[in-house]
Amino acid sequence: MCLGIPGKIVSIIDAEQQVGIVDVGGIQRAVNLSCIAEPNTDLQQYLDNWVLVHVGFAMSVINEAEAQATLAVLTELGNMQEEMAAIQEGES
Repeated sequence: MCLGIPGKIVSIIDAEQQVGIVDVGGIQRAVNLSCIAEPNTDLQQYLDNWVLVHVGFAMSVINEAEAQATLAVLTELGNMQEEMAAIQEGES
């Protein structure tokens, strides 16, 4: 199963290599934008767009509502994992 994490493109650091900085929950990482970039377009047009990031690549552009809904589900899953771990620790 592949999991894309929503992030927001905040800057372009290397237009020639199609690399930008994406903010994912306050953590900023360099991400390859080649999968979303249209040929012969200025990457600056993608600033402030939400994207799904998987293994260092922006795989698709999504709207903010979809990004926020996905982040909420991921947070919920994380909380559930913490609860499961606490239950398992209590069993030992």
